[in-house]
Amino acid sequence: QVQLVESGGGLVQAGGSLRLSCAASGRTSSLYAMGWFRQAPGKEREFVARITWSNGNTYYADSVKGRFTISRDNAKNTATLQMNSLKPEDTSVYYCAGRTVGEIQYKYWGQGTQVTVSS
Repeated sequence: QVQLVESGGGLVQAGGSLRLSCAASGRTSSLYAMGWFRQAPGKEREFVARITWSNGNTYYADSVKGRFTISRDNAKNTATLQMNSLKPEDTSVYYCAGRTVGEIQYKYWGQGTQVTVSS
């Protein structure tokens, strides 16, 4: 089992920045990738960004490309999402998720952290 805990959400004005962190514990050696997802009220959960644990390869949703950066610290078992140039439409609950080797779906999820961007 892997446990994920997010931190770093909050309220920010449009154009501002926030940094989200996800701390992984437990069987972290089984992790293949870490991802960030978000879900706004009344909307479906959507993919934001992903990083491969071993080589650091990254992938972003078009809506955040160029504004958000995902990174990881293998020694600390943390994944970070740096969010710049935030827009009101970025307002959501952000979730960290972990995918294990050999799995397609994200198996482990954090509790979520609220990000609110005011206009």
